[in-house]
Amino acid sequence: MSLFKKMFSREKKETLDKGLEKSKTTFLSKMGKAVAGKAKVDDEVLDDLEDVLISSDVGVATTIKIIRRIEERVARDKYLGTEELNEILREEIAGLLSETDSGTGDGFTFPKDKKPYVIMVVGVNGVGKTTTIGKLAHQFKQEGKSVLLGAADTFRAAAIDQLQIWADRTQVPIVKQKMGSDPASVAFDAVQSAVKQNVDVVIIDTAGRLHNKVNLMNELTKVKRVMQKVVDDAPHEVLLVLDGSTGQNAFEQAKQFTAATEVTSLAVTKLDGTAKGGVVIGISDQFQIPVKYIGIGEGINDLQVFNKFEFVDSFFKK
Repeated sequence: MSLFKKMFSREKKETLDKGLEKSKTTFLSKMGKAVAGKAKVDDEVLDDLEDVLISSDVGVATTIKIIRRIEERVARDKYLGTEELNEILREEIAGLLSETDSGTGDGFTFPKDKKPYVIMVVGVNGVGKTTTIGKLAHQFKQEGKSVLLGAADTFRAAAIDQLQIWADRTQVPIVKQKMGSDPASVAFDAVQSAVKQNVDVVIIDTAGRLHNKVNLMNELTKVKRVMQKVVDDAPHEVLLVLDGSTGQNAFEQAKQFTAATEVTSLAVTKLDGTAKGGVVIGISDQFQIPVKYIGIGEGINDLQVFNKFEFVDSFFKK
């Protein structure tokens, strides 16, 4: 199929295959049970397939879209054997994802007239937000960019300490204040420092708590407003980090954060330790916000740029 171009290096693709192993094995096992003893794709098989997709955390709305596409194909082709179903499903999901902005394989791009390029990172505690920031800093450095971190999650001392560890590990400067400081003040200092030092990219960590939406909105709005005193169109990206292992809870977090602030991109983490990898398919389809990165391991290079075609290929590979 023309959609499946080989776009990753062999090493990256092998890492992706390994990272999605649990999701793939669980999904294919459920698929096998759904079609056991059946020769063709009929209403009963489609009902079972619907259950498989929903239980794999693809989400109800996206599952219905996929089932409709397969129903149309059954009607058009008159007969589809169950042995073809895996390949058909792979093609239809790839086709569905090709209609979204997710997984273009580009990650973040940095226009020359946006310097420093300001990325504000949001997400609840425990989703891998700080780790994602550290891995992004490493990636950007590998690409030859200068990077600065801003520790604006001042609600927890541990958040500041964790970001300091990543700053040390990646050998990038960090701007921080003591716990309890005004997050907007830290963000202002970080962006101002990035301007003075002619830094390419500044990544701002923010508090990872979902109190009520009004407080969250006010806090993030203040951080943005203060940064804009230094760089008038900051932040250039608002990256929401979601924990893929939480399945449907990741959908709920995406809903809450997108209601509280203007999220421009998504990173879905912890996919290697879960069978819930289908959540990436649903999130890509349901939110009109591109998934840019996926986390498929603990290593510093295991945050991959999301490529939807490589993802689908790994997810369905037998």
